[in-house]
Amino acid sequence: MTADNIDSIINTYIERTDKDYISKLVPSEGIEAQNYNLSVSSYVEQEDTREKIDITELNKNIKEIVAREQVLRDEIDKIIAEIEVQ
Repeated sequence: MTADNIDSIINTYIERTDKDYISKLVPSEGIEAQNYNLSVSSYVEQEDTREKIDITELNKNIKEIVAREQVLRDEIDKIIAEIEVQ
């Protein structure tokens, strides 16, 4: 952990602030409602860091790949036909 990470954690604790994906100030009643479960994931939502995929762009790329593959397949078929004739 870097010094900046440690400072950030300490400052969040001292300031007692809610920060998305990092901290949440929960009153005792909220903890009681969770059967005194102190797991961070019970109170702080995990940030979605998955890569965002543009499905339209991906589909376009796939179509281009398939088209190039067909051109190559046609060229290979021509070469094989020429070899078979000889």
